[in-house]
Amino acid sequence: MKRVYWAPAKINLRLQVLGKREDGYHDLCMVMQCVSLYDRIEISLSKGKGVRVSCPGVDLLPGSKNIAGKAAEVLLGRLGKEWGVDLIIEKNIPVAAGLGGGSSDAATVLSGLNDMLAAGLSRDELMMIGSSLGADVPFFLYGQPAIARGIGDVLQPLPRPLPDVWYVLVNPGVAVSTAWVYQNLGLTSPVDEYRLPGFPKTARDFRSFVVNDLERVTMSRHPEVGQVKARLSELGASAVLMSGSGPTVFGVFQDQAEADAACRSIRLEHELWRAEIVRPV
Repeated sequence: MKRVYWAPAKINLRLQVLGKREDGYHDLCMVMQCVSLYDRIEISLSKGKGVRVSCPGVDLLPGSKNIAGKAAEVLLGRLGKEWGVDLIIEKNIPVAAGLGGGSSDAATVLSGLNDMLAAGLSRDELMMIGSSLGADVPFFLYGQPAIARGIGDVLQPLPRPLPDVWYVLVNPGVAVSTAWVYQNLGLTSPVDEYRLPGFPKTARDFRSFVVNDLERVTMSRHPEVGQVKARLSELGASAVLMSGSGPTVFGVFQDQAEADAACRSIRLEHELWRAEIVRPV
């Protein structure tokens, strides 16, 4: 049996670090949204045993050390089933880019195998399994834009839909270690209570809404992030922000023509920068 699934990227419209926890992780308040940039995942089942992962053109960790492979092993273990699983991942989401590609792949494998094996696990059960794999995995199983608290695994729906905008994603071609960013964050005093501001109603409103506490850390090592932000602003973006721990930056545009023009300009000007136009999912 073989099926193909699509794993979307995400962007962080807000990422605020509220404090460091006793377990070494950080309490966060984030607003996350999936966008239309996808990894293609082909899942094949056989009567053999073991999980095998291949990712043409990308040097991923092999087998169960890869988060998508680990997701398959964990789900099979939970179900008590012995199947052979082959995963072929075609990466379109840049690796180590702040777009959640690995977490999305893991979530897609969980939901895909649940479907293929007719396991009948609920969304909440899959999210619980996903939380053992990575903090962002439950979001990709949640199925809608969300406010994320805790380490990113406590989710609630947005109070109202976000404006229908276009995003231009620009990756400057460097990889960023999330662990390094948090290790160098240098928190001041923790925040006991945090309230989100009013949610945007128009593309222009994003300017006062978007924020990312990790930007300054990533830009200290990768000034290209600041250069991308500045260029997107010059090209007419209503708001610009680094997603996650970076280095990918997104610009918010009101309509497709503006986004197309900005994307074309960046592709012509910067050979090493990767630019994509995406839509909210």
